[in-house]
Amino acid sequence: MGLSTMNWKYLLGSVLAAAGMLTIGILLGHFAIPKGSQAPGWVHSLSRDLDPALLEDFMNQVEAARIRENLKTLSAKPHMATTKGDEDLVRLMLTRWRDPESGLDKATEVQYDVFLSFPDPERPNNVAVVLEDGTVPFTSRETEANLTLDQVDKDVVKPYAAYAPPGNPKGKLVYANQGKTSDYEYLVQQNIDLNGTIAITRYGGAGRAAKAINGAKYGVIGVAVYTDPADINDNKALAEETYPHSWYLPPSGVERGSYNTYFGDLLTPYYPAKGFTYRIPEDQITGIPPIPIQPIGFEDAETLICNLAGIRAPDDWQGALGCAYSLGPGFRQNGAFPNTSDVQVNVYNQRRINPSSNVLGLIRGSVEPDRYVLYGNHRDSWVHGAIDPSSGTAVMLEVSRVLGKMVKEGKWRPRRSIVFGSWGAEEFGLIGSTEYTEEFYSKLHQRSVAYINVDIAVFANATLRAQGTPPAQNVIFQAAQQVKTPAEPSMSVYENWKRHFNRSSPVYGTIPSLGSLGAGSDYAPFVHYLGITSMDIAYTYDRSKTSARIYPTYHTAFDTFDYAERFIDPGFTSHQAVARTAGNVLLRLADTLILPLNVSDYGEMLEQMYGAAEQAFQAELTKNNISLAPLKDAVTRFQSAATGLNQRIADLQKDGAPSPFDVRTVNDQLMLLERAFLDPRAFPEKHYYSHVLLASKSSSVATFPGLADAASGGNWDEARKHLTIVTQAVENAASFLEPVAE
Repeated sequence: MGLSTMNWKYLLGSVLAAAGMLTIGILLGHFAIPKGSQAPGWVHSLSRDLDPALLEDFMNQVEAARIRENLKTLSAKPHMATTKGDEDLVRLMLTRWRDPESGLDKATEVQYDVFLSFPDPERPNNVAVVLEDGTVPFTSRETEANLTLDQVDKDVVKPYAAYAPPGNPKGKLVYANQGKTSDYEYLVQQNIDLNGTIAITRYGGAGRAAKAINGAKYGVIGVAVYTDPADINDNKALAEETYPHSWYLPPSGVERGSYNTYFGDLLTPYYPAKGFTYRIPEDQITGIPPIPIQPIGFEDAETLICNLAGIRAPDDWQGALGCAYSLGPGFRQNGAFPNTSDVQVNVYNQRRINPSSNVLGLIRGSVEPDRYVLYGNHRDSWVHGAIDPSSGTAVMLEVSRVLGKMVKEGKWRPRRSIVFGSWGAEEFGLIGSTEYTEEFYSKLHQRSVAYINVDIAVFANATLRAQGTPPAQNVIFQAAQQVKTPAEPSMSVYENWKRHFNRSSPVYGTIPSLGSLGAGSDYAPFVHYLGITSMDIAYTYDRSKTSARIYPTYHTAFDTFDYAERFIDPGFTSHQAVARTAGNVLLRLADTLILPLNVSDYGEMLEQMYGAAEQAFQAELTKNNISLAPLKDAVTRFQSAATGLNQRIADLQKDGAPSPFDVRTVNDQLMLLERAFLDPRAFPEKHYYSHVLLASKSSSVATFPGLADAASGGNWDEARKHLTIVTQAVENAASFLEPVAE
């Protein structure tokens, strides 16, 4: 049907009017919008990338002298969790983070009511020798010798084992090496009846609580534990060889600690320890000693061990106390004590609920305020805690001071929000950080980019030591390459690190070795419970020059400012290097347009874990009709997906103005990948351990933890289950990295 004349005229008029409007719009756009301002400012801010000059400016402002003063202030008084010393530091953190010239946007205190354990101030714990007539010829020291002025303080807590139950068990003494299950089993194999005995063990090999838990299974009724000079002092045991003459632990030094297998508040697992929270009965707590246990110094351990009767202990059980170690039970004839003497462990610990605080500081993000880059360090210590944890707090205060000053002066605001955390009650079992992740689980799970932990910032001054999940490797390497090492200003921290700790990578060649994360500090709830990319950064010692298990005065009254300044980091240049490195990582994560995380590094780790499983368990798995092929296929798919994502990122980076939606998409894939490896049903008996690649394991095979433990124990039905769990997790992770439209 044809159009009428009227319709033709109407259509022609509409076309001409539209053309006129388009012409006017083009002319207005051409002449009315200033040249160089074709897009609103907010469009440019969305695609703003990290300014390299900002990194240099930040690092230049980090001052070793300020870190020194921070440490001197922080370690001036003992500050065990919930004591007055700890509460004073809460006020200090709030004051610093609210400073009008260098403070943050916001600083808050968040309090929890947490279950702790303390010694009885009126009845000191000890280990004693008791004769048949009840007389006591020997009692271990109540506290360490006062060797320097900064140790002398009425608030120095006497040595004890936190969460050890009170009691006074008495029996014949046996030497049980490190208190591992295999150690107690060896004693049984030597026809030593452990029922009713007291075991003396050395630190190392097994967790603190495990030494008592394992012993109780064999009938041991009490445990003494000490630090052997062979494990921490390079065999130095004489007073003139140790602090204050060197960095080695003095004979009276006692390592305090939490004797707790799990982390978080023991009465409120998976829920924040608030007033409204349900608390389980104390008798339902697991993972703490069922029998009394007490730490002592190695001078007291020498008196006990060097008088033991029985056969000679194996060569790998021998230490550096200046005698041949025997197994017992009981004391030898013609020794310091009659061979009928018993040893008694006297513990008077008290358990109670105390208020403990986290202090949180915020710098609000300008473009993506709902994305959090977290940086944390615990505040509490066993005594003065100059190294653990005040070295880390001193560094965090300097990092936050420089960044806060830049914000206050209007020079800079990060793309993403930065959250600083000063965690409380870490020494009792990572309590503050765990309660934080429990209370804010949903928010942190959905919005957290990464967590940077700097606990002990400086163990010693030789080299960087970093641990982390694989995606963090890239950003740590970038930062370490930009920071100069204190020892040789011409060398980067990265090159120095590679010289001390390295590995051969099939992808990169020889690179620094990034350690894996266990559960030794506040990163644990972030990575194991929330699945957040995490890392721990510190400076440490040259392992070719010492075999020390950790810095020698760890958790003792000798961990003081004097010790730190004289023997750990004179000049505080290693503290400065850690501040520059950790702060550099923080800025890259907070300000880079596309997150500097590399998911392909997970592909390399998965390949290594698969290879270890294949080598260790393939034959037995095949015998039991279990195939590794689906896992191999999943790993291959993950590697392909990671390569594809990297290519999409490279394409975006070539684009001068990438779509904000495309940037957000790939950033979410980078940020949330770690969550894909969580399975809260994988390890129901292990509190908080949900990460199927990184959970704790008892097997020594460096592969998937659930599979490793099941296969090592010959439990093939369990092995099949955990193979399903890990294959599904890797498949999900691969799917998550693939293009979102597919």
